[in-house]
Amino acid sequence: MAGVIVVGVDGSPSSQAALRWAVEEAELRDAAIVALHAWTFIPPPPLGEPGLVTMPAAGTPVQVEVVRDAAQAELDAALADAFPDGLPEHVEPRLVDGDPAQALEEAAEGAELLVVGSRGRSAIASVLLGSVSKHCVDHAPCPVVVVKVPREG
Repeated sequence: MAGVIVVGVDGSPSSQAALRWAVEEAELRDAAIVALHAWTFIPPPPLGEPGLVTMPAAGTPVQVEVVRDAAQAELDAALADAFPDGLPEHVEPRLVDGDPAQALEEAAEGAELLVVGSRGRSAIASVLLGSVSKHCVDHAPCPVVVVKVPREG
């Protein structure tokens, strides 16, 4: 394998299109693929009445594991959809705990190419939280390809 192509995978139609594009590009370049899915645990708010001492919510380690397992299942499902005959040898699934934009930026260090979908979150979430693809275009240490989902009809 000549190099590595990092592709962001979040289960959205856009990221599935990015993954399919990255697979075709990797074959042309004789490159390996890192299929990266980032997840973050957002703890529940503490329990208690306003103005009183709050107690942390119980079961946080279990909740973190549940969220991590759900993220792993999402990555597995996306890869199974993209590779119905089984995961090719040159594809490395990678689950990362952290902000998706930062995780992709860090994973792209030393990569030939970073491939992301044009839209993973809802339009409202993108406005509030920022666009992962925009962050990658602005900050990635390698060339970035943003793949749009083809229009139907």
